Amino acid sequence: MWTTGRSIEQYICFGDAVTFDTTYKTNLYDMPFGLFVGVNNHFQSIIFGGVLMSDEKIDTFKWIFTEFSHMVGAPQPRTILTDQARAMEVAIDEVMPGTTHRWCKWHVLKKAKECLGSLLGKGSEFKQEFNKIVNHIVSVSEFEDGWSCMVQKHGPQTNAFLTQIYETRMKWAKPYSMDVFCAKMTSTQRSESANHLLKGYVPAGSPVHLFVRQYEKMQFDKDSEESYQEKRTKLVG
Repeated sequence: MWTTGRSIEQYICFGDAVTFDTTYKTNLYDMPFGLFVGVNNHFQSIIFGGVLMSDEKIDTFKWIFTEFSHMVGAPQPRTILTDQARAMEVAIDEVMPGTTHRWCKWHVLKKAKECLGSLLGKGSEFKQEFNKIVNHIVSVSEFEDGWSCMVQKHGPQTNAFLTQIYETRMKWAKPYSMDVFCAKMTSTQRSESANHLLKGYVPAGSPVHLFVRQYEKMQFDKDSEESYQEKRTKLVG
């Protein structure tokens, strides 16, 4: 696990809401790589730190979240957004009791496309209703009524995925997060965007020394972009 002095400064200012993602595995040893990502005052993605992982077990995640907090020397975030990994959920509950844990809605919707198949086909009535409920409704009562009507009307009551995401709606649905500060990261691909960015810097099958070097180059370029926006803001002001 590592960070930079600049990233620690950014975390102190903007670490209220953090996403943590481990989907990137493009390295010679197929090791999961986790990124702590946030948003700055220019609404740019900023990288707080990275960690190469030997596995994705509960104890590993507990170590990661504990050590990250020690490493940046700052309070734990108010909100953390992740995918639906159960091991991560257990670890966060145990070592970050004061942090609100939410699932990144982008991950939920990505999984929905994989699991619901033809129900979300182009132009389907179910797709229109599902997207309206997931993306636009902000009232708990409207969400509950809308979801109930949707499953009764289209008959997917026995769909295991729909049952699972309804039972865990407190983790991702907008009406249940209206009082949770997420820096507008729930409905974007921001937690994935840093991984996509990293893929542009690190060739597939890279050894660790090249991986780290290219990660540092990516971090330098991101800092340069932020510096440009800071100067631009001062000039406009």
